[in-house]
Amino acid sequence: MTTDEQDRGSWLAINTGSSSLKLAILDAADNRLCDEVVEALTDGDAPPGSAHARALDALLTTLPQGLKDSIHATAHRVVHGGDQFQAPTPIDDAMLAALQRIEPLAPLHNPIAVACIEVARRHFPYRPHYALFDTAFHRDLPPAARDYALPAWCRQELGIRRYGFHGLSVAHALRSLAEATAQPAERLNLIVMHLGNGASITAIRNGHSVATSMGMTPLEGLVMGTRTGDIDPAIPGILERRGGLSSEEIDHLLNHESGLIGLCGTRDLREIHQAIDQGSEAASMALAMYVHRIRHYLGGYLINLGRLDALVFTGGVGEHDAIVRESVCHDLNSVGLVLDLEANRQDHRGLRALHQPHSPAGIWVVPADEELEMARQLQEHRLAETG
Repeated sequence: MTTDEQDRGSWLAINTGSSSLKLAILDAADNRLCDEVVEALTDGDAPPGSAHARALDALLTTLPQGLKDSIHATAHRVVHGGDQFQAPTPIDDAMLAALQRIEPLAPLHNPIAVACIEVARRHFPYRPHYALFDTAFHRDLPPAARDYALPAWCRQELGIRRYGFHGLSVAHALRSLAEATAQPAERLNLIVMHLGNGASITAIRNGHSVATSMGMTPLEGLVMGTRTGDIDPAIPGILERRGGLSSEEIDHLLNHESGLIGLCGTRDLREIHQAIDQGSEAASMALAMYVHRIRHYLGGYLINLGRLDALVFTGGVGEHDAIVRESVCHDLNSVGLVLDLEANRQDHRGLRALHQPHSPAGIWVVPADEELEMARQLQEHRLAETG
């Protein structure tokens, strides 16, 4: 396909989450020609990614032929790229095999991405496919923020280090805020909170990630829907020795049965707010822990950055949960974050400012759009390839 044909063509973006699938087709002007979301996907006893693969196959099968013919490249979100993949990467059989080898680094996500890549390649065998990685945004983390306090052989032989995640969402927030404020991205100091079923917080200095809460895997950091976030590293050993759990059972417990759902029986913040209104102490404690961990990281990142241009909320909870936003921003006037309570409580959609006019730093909501960011990054990469 020629460059001129590429300019007129469209981009297919496939975004796989642990229990969701998003598909978007965007033209060169970022217009959405197709937008599909499938949620609550579970594999049961089937191999990981089976439900996502079936859902994607059904979506691609029913696409209008004219829309299929317009697609000239496909972007696939892959959560973990390890040390090997740090930029948009063409997918072939060898690359797919390499992805499968690093699946243990993101067992909730990478197997699903691989399964969907295989489906998409069958549907579009003569179009290029690219993997775009959540870890790529954090590739330049400073060593002090990247490494763990372990012997050198753990890093060098086993690749144990902080990789960071939600990079596509954070990159979109950075790009969007730069456009909204007419500021170069490379001059912005931001703290971006991606709050959803998975949750992380990232400090950005001059457009680059300098600290992020998720670690070698997406388990570390904030309290999440089903994941513990930070715990004492000795706890897995105690669960094994005193609880009689195997390593596989411990992994399942920490990733699937902990976090909000472990604390109060649901991972849905809407249900947690309802339970609090009905007097549930467990729900109140779950929300308090959720907010406490966010503010704990926020305080450290404020000191890390020194100058802050804006605090950004994104992800499903960050975009829609006014109670969480107000709780996170409570009494932060002294550090330059002055929330407009009325603006925060209004049920608006889209990118918007939530700070008082006199607030030294901004407070913004930026709707997550990883599919748009994937299409933009792939378009930029393809243009660079062709000169």
